[in-house]
Amino acid sequence: MTSATRQPGTPSAAVRPRLIATDLDGTLLRDDKSVSPRTVAALAAAEEAGIEVFFVTGRPARWMNVVSDHVHGHGLAICGNGAAVVDLHGGPGAHRFVKVRELARENALDAVGLLREAAPGTVFAVEQTYGFHQEPNYPKLHLEIPDNLLPAEQLLAPDGPDADQPVLKILAYHPDLDPDAFLTLARLAIGDRANVTRSSPSALLELSGPDVSKASTLALCCAERGISHEEVVAFGDMPNDVEMLTWAGHSYAMGNAHPDVIAAASGRTVANNEDGVAIVIEQLLAEGS
Repeated sequence: MTSATRQPGTPSAAVRPRLIATDLDGTLLRDDKSVSPRTVAALAAAEEAGIEVFFVTGRPARWMNVVSDHVHGHGLAICGNGAAVVDLHGGPGAHRFVKVRELARENALDAVGLLREAAPGTVFAVEQTYGFHQEPNYPKLHLEIPDNLLPAEQLLAPDGPDADQPVLKILAYHPDLDPDAFLTLARLAIGDRANVTRSSPSALLELSGPDVSKASTLALCCAERGISHEEVVAFGDMPNDVEMLTWAGHSYAMGNAHPDVIAAASGRTVANNEDGVAIVIEQLLAEGS
């Protein structure tokens, strides 16, 4: 398997990028969740130049309508922090799961129990391929109505709701803890039972399979295409992007990025509201022309 733990560095100018991997919220998208005309043009120009563009996001597949009009070429996106590779060609509501990297229910139950003990007051939601379920006390953080309101232990039981569907990730919310402190505490408590990260400004954590991340799934997709990490340019802004930015041959932290992201990336660009991704793509294409 292709490693997803390379340290950041500046690639040789002779290495022509073959793939652009970009996060969405806080990175490619503006704060109003739009894709600016300049960014649309930059993405199209990259594809026209033979550079594949992968959207790599923590969003579930059903939330990909924000970029469904901007799918080019392969039409694939990495969703759920690496838990799924999705073909977006069918448009909203008609996506197809190409690859699923699930969180085993046993691991999920262990993680829930460990986090309940370490951080009393934590409430949970369960993200599956086609279902979304939450505990009764889980706040209204998402613009959708959950399929079921039950304790996480019942949602994750072998005979629980949608038991035939893979679990992609667990969402864990704490009403009082500092987001970064909650992330550190959860990683220590859960250990190797799950991969723990966050992309929200609130104390909302995302738990995936032990080896599942944006980086590891991107590495798999690149290996299938014969693309090396040196040929990848990546963009991100939050802790769930750190591994991907570390792995890519050249990576950019947005002007609005979390400090951990700035430390992991090999370069910086301006904020998402200032079209930071588009600016870098334009520079890359100009240098390659």
